[in-house]
Amino acid sequence: MTGVLDLIGAVLLLLGALLALAAAIGLLRLPDVLSRMHAATKPQTTGLVLVVIGSALLLRTSVDVWMLVLVAAFQLITAPVTAHLVGRLAYRSGGVREDLLHRDELAERTDGPPR
Repeated sequence: MTGVLDLIGAVLLLLGALLALAAAIGLLRLPDVLSRMHAATKPQTTGLVLVVIGSALLLRTSVDVWMLVLVAAFQLITAPVTAHLVGRLAYRSGGVREDLLHRDELAERTDGPPR
């Protein structure tokens, strides 16, 4: 049973690292702030959670597992808030490419993006 948990943990670590790599490539390749923000939050957070689960399966001591749970919890709490603030700041400063937006819901609620 220990060998199976080690194998699952190693696979999760590898998948998490690949998702973090995809997030890093997305930050370099995507065209605007909103697209980069999406790449910086979704796959990076999922990758970190997979790495945390894989590490917990490999370590298996209660102190380590609880520390990893705290790391995952803080990441899941802070990443959406940070992404929201970055998106609002980019929108208000005019850093959003309007040609890439399908629908600008924030402009419908306000006077539109600042020019």
